[in-house]
Amino acid sequence: MLLARRAVKAAVRTNTCRCFSVAQTHLSDRKGLVLGVFEQQEGKDGSLHLTEAAAGFDKSLSGKLSELLKISGPALKKGKSRIFYGIHKDFPCLAVVGLGKSKAGVCGAENWDTSKENIRQAVSAGCRSLQDLEVKHVEVDSCGDAQSAAEGAVLGLFQYDQLKSKKRTKVTAQLHGSADMVGWEKGVMFAEGQNLARLLMEAPANHITPTAFANAIEEKLVPHAERVTINKRFAWIAEQQMGAFLSVSKGSEEPPVFLELHYNGSPNSKQPPLLLVGKGITFDSGGISLKPSQSMDAMRADMGGAATVCASIVTAAALKLPVNIIGLAPLCENMPSGKATKPGDVITAKNGKTIQVDNTDAEGRLILADALCYGHTFNPRAIVNVATLTGAMDVALGSAATGVFTNSDWLWEQLHKASVVTGDRVWRMPLFQHYTRQVTDSQLADLNNIGKYSRSGGACTAAAFLREFVSAPHWAHLDIAGVMSNKDEIPYLRKGMSGRPTRTLVEFAAGLAETV
Repeated sequence: MLLARRAVKAAVRTNTCRCFSVAQTHLSDRKGLVLGVFEQQEGKDGSLHLTEAAAGFDKSLSGKLSELLKISGPALKKGKSRIFYGIHKDFPCLAVVGLGKSKAGVCGAENWDTSKENIRQAVSAGCRSLQDLEVKHVEVDSCGDAQSAAEGAVLGLFQYDQLKSKKRTKVTAQLHGSADMVGWEKGVMFAEGQNLARLLMEAPANHITPTAFANAIEEKLVPHAERVTINKRFAWIAEQQMGAFLSVSKGSEEPPVFLELHYNGSPNSKQPPLLLVGKGITFDSGGISLKPSQSMDAMRADMGGAATVCASIVTAAALKLPVNIIGLAPLCENMPSGKATKPGDVITAKNGKTIQVDNTDAEGRLILADALCYGHTFNPRAIVNVATLTGAMDVALGSAATGVFTNSDWLWEQLHKASVVTGDRVWRMPLFQHYTRQVTDSQLADLNNIGKYSRSGGACTAAAFLREFVSAPHWAHLDIAGVMSNKDEIPYLRKGMSGRPTRTLVEFAAGLAETV
C-alpha cells in the first residue's frame, strides 16, 4: 500500500499520465473537468471540504477522489491546481483547484468579494492546466457562484495569438451539471466583453486604426441592431467645431472618427441615458513632444478607454439590460508631422474655451474635452469618461485599482459597489480647487493642458482640466492608465492588455437599471 501511494504522488507531481482505468480516449476527444476544494477548517477532523459538485463526483467514485487528494501531496493552496488522470471514463483529465476559505465574503480592507475572486482565480488556474494538456472541452464546477466561475474560465483562457502561426489550444468551457445556468451564461457574457476590450487593446496599431476600430465595434453590434444605433462621423467633427479633437488628429495620415453608439434598452424611450465617453487614441507617439522609444509599442492600447466603453455597450446589449446608454469614442492617432500641433499652440474647444498646448503628449484630455461638451446635449443621467490618461495614475495606484475623480458622492457609491462585485476595483481621488488653479493659470489662453506644476499631481490636474468641460451634477472620470496592462498581478488574466474595467462598467450599468 505504501508503494502504491508513492507511485500516485510521483504521477501527480510530475504530470505524467498514469491511468487508473483501462478506458482509452483519443487525444482530440478528451474532456476535462475542473472541481473545487476549500481550505480545511480549523478544529475539523482533517476531512476534505469539497464543493457540492466535487462531493457528488467523489461519491460516484466511492471516495476515490478524496483518497487521491489526501495521498497526492499537501492540501491545495488557494489558486493552485492538481491534475489527476484516468479516474473517470468521461473525464480522462481532472483538475482539482484550491478555493481558499469557504464563505470568505466581502473584505472591507481589500474592497472586493474575496469568495468571488478566489473562484475566478482557482477556475482559471484549472482551465489553463487542462489547456496546457491540449484538452479542448472542459466542464467547470460552479464552486457555489456560477457567474464568477464562468468569468474565471473565459478570462483565464484568453490569449491574443491572432497573428501567430502557432496558437494555443482553443478550449470550450461549460458548466458542470445544471446548477445556475443563468449565472454561468451571465458570467460568460461579462468575460467576453472584457476579452473584446483586450482584443482591441492588444492588436497592433496598424491593424486597429480609428476606422478599423469603429468597423470592429459596428460588426460586434450587428446581432443587436434592433436596440442599437451606430453613427461613424468624419466631416461632422469639423462642423461641430471640435477644435481640441482635431488639433490632436491633424498630425496623422489616418482620418479621425467620432464613434457614437446608442443602446436603447429601457422600455421607456424617454429615460435619461447613461453617457459613457472613452478616449480613443489608437496610437500615441506623443506628437511633437515625442515619447521615449522604450515601451512606445504599448501605446497601441492608448485607446483602452474607448475599448472598454464600447465593449461595455456590446455586453449591455448582449445582456439586454433595461437601461439606455450612449457611448462616445473620439478616435484618432497622435503623431508628429509638419501638420502636427506644436508646443505653445493655442486651440479652441467646442465650448469656446481656449487651451494652451504646452505638451502635445497630454492629448487625451483634449479629445475628451470636445466629446464631453457634445455629450451634455443628451441631458444624461450620469456621465462616466474612461481614459488611459496619465502615467501619474500608474505611479499613484499601480495596477491595484482604477482612479476615480467625481463631483458626485452618489455616482462614486454606485461605481464602488459595482467594483466590489467584479473584483476590478476603483479608488476615489481628489478633485480639489487646488488642482483647478493649476490648469486655469495659463499665460496665453483660458486653460493650459499640463498645469502649472507639470510633474506634481499629474493625474489630479488632468482630472481638473476635464472638469472645466463638465456642467452635469453626476460626472466621473476614470483614469485607467495603471490598470491598462497585466503582468502577473491579476492571476486570472494572462500577461498583456487587461481590458479593465469593462466588467465594472457593465455591473455599474446593470445597477443603474435596477434603480430606475
